[in-house]
Amino acid sequence: MSLPEPAGLDGPGSDFLAEIHGQPMALRVLLEHESEYSRVAAAARDRGAITVRMVGHGSSDNASSYGVYAFGLLPRWTALRDSITLTAYYDAGLDMRGCTVIGLSQSGRTRDVVDYVARARSAGAFTVALTNDVGSDLAGASEAVLPLAAGPERSVAASKTYLNQIAALGLFAASAATEGRRFAEGIRATADLLEGALPVLEEQARVVALSFASVGRMFVVGRGIEFATAREIALKLLETCRVAAEPLTATALAHGPVAALDPLFPVWTIASDDQTLPAVVEAAERVRAAGATLVASGDAAASLPGAAYALPVPRPPEPLLSPLLSVVPGQLFASALARARGLDADRPVGLSKVTLAR
Repeated sequence: MSLPEPAGLDGPGSDFLAEIHGQPMALRVLLEHESEYSRVAAAARDRGAITVRMVGHGSSDNASSYGVYAFGLLPRWTALRDSITLTAYYDAGLDMRGCTVIGLSQSGRTRDVVDYVARARSAGAFTVALTNDVGSDLAGASEAVLPLAAGPERSVAASKTYLNQIAALGLFAASAATEGRRFAEGIRATADLLEGALPVLEEQARVVALSFASVGRMFVVGRGIEFATAREIALKLLETCRVAAEPLTATALAHGPVAALDPLFPVWTIASDDQTLPAVVEAAERVRAAGATLVASGDAAASLPGAAYALPVPRPPEPLLSPLLSVVPGQLFASALARARGLDADRPVGLSKVTLAR
């Protein structure tokens, strides 16, 4: 199955919105490569490369936040979002033996990611490119290539790429734990849930966005696997809507940032039904106590009483799949808010799809 180019919609934000709607199909196309993920995961196991170092920029770096949990919870491997600067700029000469290095890049042409991966390979790492372009520089610098299979993305603001990176890291981690087939079926079921929920979520996000057209700042709160979601929603609001959105963990909110809250400072909160939910509920209570506007999203949005707005998503087959759903209300909200503010979400000023500078 090949992924068609998004049809596009009339008006500002059309490509971005069309690509959001294309995400269920993109997930299904990714699953056609399940055997490749299984093969590369087996190679990492055979090499004893059970420390995972992930590098990328923007949405790719946000997806790596999820990867930390996917690898930690499934094969019980240590995983981290690594510093590109230590290797590509400071030439720290780190010993990478026993490591699996994953370079995440939609284009496969991000220069310092390619440089990092090439150096890591020379330092003994098992290197993996996770990219849309299996013939790219990043793929050439890596020992193994995993196709992202997100298809062409015309909007500068990533959507399909991010969601497929989340699914890909989860599938890789599950395959490393010899649970790839089960996890793949969970992704397939989640894609169906997303496809069914999109029309309602789009309308809800449009209505909420109208009330936020003059907002210039926001906190986005998540915890555990949903901190990646918080980071990605904050990035979408920053790059498409010029909203100074800052991602925070539910715990970090209490350590200083809560002092900034007031009735004109909204907080978007992602609540999922897992072990982190009590921390998120406590954070939401602090938000309400400060008089700030609370937006509740996620599959446990109903656990945050008193929210001014709610954008709940369906509950996936297992909690580790929830970020495939929970980011979508934020994507749709960013698209609608950009439109409400007269901005073009497809081509934010000063941004490019490829990070070429070192």
